[in-house]
Amino acid sequence: MGIQQTLKAIGDPTRREILDLLKAGEKTAGEIGQHFEATGATISHHLSVLKNAGLIMDEKKGKYIYYELNMTVFEEILSWVTAFTGGNKDE
Repeated sequence: MGIQQTLKAIGDPTRREILDLLKAGEKTAGEIGQHFEATGATISHHLSVLKNAGLIMDEKKGKYIYYELNMTVFEEILSWVTAFTGGNKDE
């Protein structure tokens, strides 16, 4: 994961909203798509960008693919920002 790719991914408001939806737990692309007035292809593109940035993971269960947050990446970002600002991430 590169920080540039991650920042680009979270720079889009739709992708930030998808991340917000996934805070509640894993969801299928269809469940995510119900929250937007966008085509399935558009939602799929956003999910692909988030996955390529390492922000989400997917897992096939039966005939559905479930998406969930990759908290490791969020922790790395928080650690980087905290170090950059001179603080301690444990504070």
